[in-house]
Amino acid sequence: MTELQLLHAVMPRQRTQLGIRVSSGSGAGKTPLSAFDAALRAAGVENFNLVRLSSVIPPHSEVREVAGSDQLRGEWGDRLYCVYAEQRTDIPGDEAWSGVGWIFRDDEPHAGGLFVEHEGASREFVQRAITDSLADLAAGRPESFGPVRMQLASAICVDQPVCSIVVASFETQPWSRRPHQVSLTGRTGGHGRST
Repeated sequence: MTELQLLHAVMPRQRTQLGIRVSSGSGAGKTPLSAFDAALRAAGVENFNLVRLSSVIPPHSEVREVAGSDQLRGEWGDRLYCVYAEQRTDIPGDEAWSGVGWIFRDDEPHAGGLFVEHEGASREFVQRAITDSLADLAAGRPESFGPVRMQLASAICVDQPVCSIVVASFETQPWSRRPHQVSLTGRTGGHGRST
């Protein structure tokens, strides 16, 4: 065993608390894509590149429901690691529902939890899908879990496409340029020269 491996084996891993922020929004536009952008604006995450995560909430995390104006901050174009649900429709009279639900382990403190995301045409469908999915995910694990929490969003199509979205934001991260990456101008991002 190397010195580094030994150090990792004997020292507990230090974790900082992760503040996961859940916001929602809905919007309309001339196209389903512009309706999606309007919903992102309402949820406070319009200038990020969304990187979709799966269902596991890390230990020492706190989930807070916030307004779009209180979402995570970052720079234009940063990556936003998140779990999200979004539903669009362009059929007048149809509804677009989205939701994110979560549960935390209750068998030990700060042990983490699970997220799920669902979309559909009705509140009842999305609520049931979130509840059923979390029940199945919990049943497939030996740990025990607490009650279901969820946030939903909706939009009704009148005369333009609409979108609803719920976003659980874990963290933002800027892009970095490495010396081997070449920009569109042919210059490298580091000290070297392009070929």
